[in-house]
Formats: sequence, C-alpha cells, structure tokens
Amino acid sequence: MSKPVLYLMVCAAGPAAHIDVMIKLAVNEGWSVHCVATPAAVEHFLDLHALEALTGHSVRTDHQRTGQPALPKADAVIVAPATYNTINKWAAGVADTYVLTQLAELTGLGVPIVVLPFVNTALAANAVFLRSVDQLRQSGVTVLFGDGGFVPHAPHTGDQAMAHYPWRLTIAAIRRAV
Repeated sequence: MSKPVLYLMVCAAGPAAHIDVMIKLAVNEGWSVHCVATPAAVEHFLDLHALEALTGHSVRTDHQRTGQPALPKADAVIVAPATYNTINKWAAGVADTYVLTQLAELTGLGVPIVVLPFVNTALAANAVFLRSVDQLRQSGVTVLFGDGGFVPHAPHTGDQAMAHYPWRLTIAAIRRAV
C-alpha cells in the first residue's frame, strides 16, 4: 500500500529555512512529501539537495518539462510558510508562479489544503489580506490564522517569531481535513 501524497508548498519567508521541521513531522505521520517551492523561496531560503534527501523526491519549482516525471496526485496540501503575497495572489486568482497555478487547480478540485501564514501585524492588519484569508476560507481552504493558529508578530521581529512558528498545527489540521 502506498503512502498518501502531501504537497508541501513553500513560500519565501523566514520559516522556509527550517522547512525540514515540517517535512519530518509529515513523514512521521506517514505522508510521502513532495515539495513545491516559489522561485524566491529557492533563491533565498532552501537547500534543494537537502530537501530531496529528506523527502526522496526532487523539489518542483516550475511547470513540468518534457521527460520530467509528473507529480503524483495530491491527497492533501500544506502551504507553509504562506506569505502575504502568495495568500493575496491566490485569493485574487493570480497564477503567475507554478505554486499559484497548482494552488488554483487544487482548490478547484477540492483537495484538502491547510495554510500556515507568516506575516507581521502590519501586513495582517491590511484589509486586502483579511479579505483574502476570508475568501480562501470560503473556498474550503483551512487558513490557520488568528486564535488557535498563527498569530502575527510585530514588524522586524520575524527572527524571534520563527522560534515559535506552529508547524505542528498543520499536521493536526490536515489530519482533520482528510
């Protein structure tokens, strides 16, 4: 029997440098993890070789090329860390990266998706962001934001907030969603 497939969508925010924590939690829960990363996450935060060693799969950063194996069908998706930019673009229907294209399709397919944002209080107070979170929730996406989820940190304190980033909440939420 094969393991259920989890797409781990990684955006360019500080916790991405510690994505191994999320991968280990998911693997320990029995998931086959396939990382899909934004170009900025790859450029600034990720060691692709280390992620491939942890997951046993190459990290997808762009659309499938000729001869490249397709990603297996996802049973669930975690977006962590989810940035202000990705959340707003996704909710607005913008699909200008592979991650956003996949999220648009997976949302439309009704695949269980859990989002763990990483934003500061100034960004989180923006009406556009709050509308985007509500819009994603109305589309059936679980956004772990606010009470019982990610609580925004003060601007310029992201390094301190990373020590308390609630990776484990995503595993519990995906377990409930599947």
